[in-house]
Amino acid sequence: MENGRAHTLTVLFILTCALGYVTLLEETPQDTAYNTKRGIVASILVFLCFGVTQAKDGPFSRPHPAYWRFWLCVSVVYELFLIFILFQTVQDGRKFMKYIDPHLGVPLPERDYGGNCLIYDPGNETDPFHNIWDKLDGFVPAHFFGWYLKTLMIRDWWMCMIISVMFEFLEYSLEHQLPNFSECWWDHWIMDVILCNGLGIYCGMKTLSWLSLKTYKWQGLWNIPTYKGKMKRIVFQFTPYSWVKFEWKPASSLRRWLAVCGIIFVFLLAELNTFYLKFVLWMPPEHYLVLLRLVFFVNVGGVAMREIYDFMDDPKFHKKLGQQAWLVAAITATEFLIVVKYDPYTLTLSLPFYITQCWILGIILVLTWTAWRFFIRDITLRYKEIRRQKQEHRHEKDKCLSNGDRHSALLEEPNGNRPRERKL
Repeated sequence: MENGRAHTLTVLFILTCALGYVTLLEETPQDTAYNTKRGIVASILVFLCFGVTQAKDGPFSRPHPAYWRFWLCVSVVYELFLIFILFQTVQDGRKFMKYIDPHLGVPLPERDYGGNCLIYDPGNETDPFHNIWDKLDGFVPAHFFGWYLKTLMIRDWWMCMIISVMFEFLEYSLEHQLPNFSECWWDHWIMDVILCNGLGIYCGMKTLSWLSLKTYKWQGLWNIPTYKGKMKRIVFQFTPYSWVKFEWKPASSLRRWLAVCGIIFVFLLAELNTFYLKFVLWMPPEHYLVLLRLVFFVNVGGVAMREIYDFMDDPKFHKKLGQQAWLVAAITATEFLIVVKYDPYTLTLSLPFYITQCWILGIILVLTWTAWRFFIRDITLRYKEIRRQKQEHRHEKDKCLSNGDRHSALLEEPNGNRPRERKL
């Protein structure tokens, strides 16, 4: 490992020298914006090369530890970029996005997926199912593959379904802020929850089942005699080195229950940030930056979930929460702060009264169940156990007393009969 890092540091030194040599040979353009972009990109590349060699290894080792160190460094770069955007004015922040893509920085209309919610429209004789075809856009496969990968991260069917259903409730609650959240009822529950999300979760659970039953016995590539075996070994290099089944057990203790609730909250907030960020920074949904952000969270989210589970499941060995988990939490919080700063008016639009009542009722039910499960129930069980022990102790005492009286009666009976025997 040390030799490999030494070789990589040599490559880093050569890369830095090559970049400096190129800048000395070429004539520097008299374009400040171009030179700034080029300098920032070169600085990021050098930092990534350094981080890949020197950063701390995470819990994953396949396909290679350097791959996960790379995404850890990308997390640092992305967090620094978010901090930079956070400290700009709204106008300058949106204008800065033009340096990344000249087509950005222009206000975009939000698409409303609601409106006519008829599944079968008899008024349209040419295509009565036009409402369904209109909703079948590129986000349908994105929903499926997104939830397939999220299932591989969370590794729990109940948690995935709760997050999926909760996000649909959030869309209902926040459609007065973002028109993009306005959808038909069948788009929410049939297309999203059942078909796209549900099918993605089902396929993800089947993949998890296959990975848990797979035999993890690795052999060196050059020790495999056949070409078919070598190709199979190369493909399996992209599968886990070993398998850990996640058993969250949220009701086992108050600590695990609060941790699971926190995980669900961060997941939902990261999902909402996707829509609010593109709304406040004027990015179209199909822009490549939106896709790159999702690819980024797919890679760092899996590592973060493993670090959280290790910290919860074995706190004696994992005394501190992993570095990637902290970075994901910081990135999610910074994205939310950008949304709050760039468009506080949208976020402060008051919820409809019936929505507020539903959320208050839901929060009260969750708090009531938490208090009953981890406080009232424990006190009740402890009281019943003490009462049972007292009853058993009393029963044993009465039994001892009854046995003692009978024994004394038997002892006194011969003494009482002796005078009678003498008289006889």
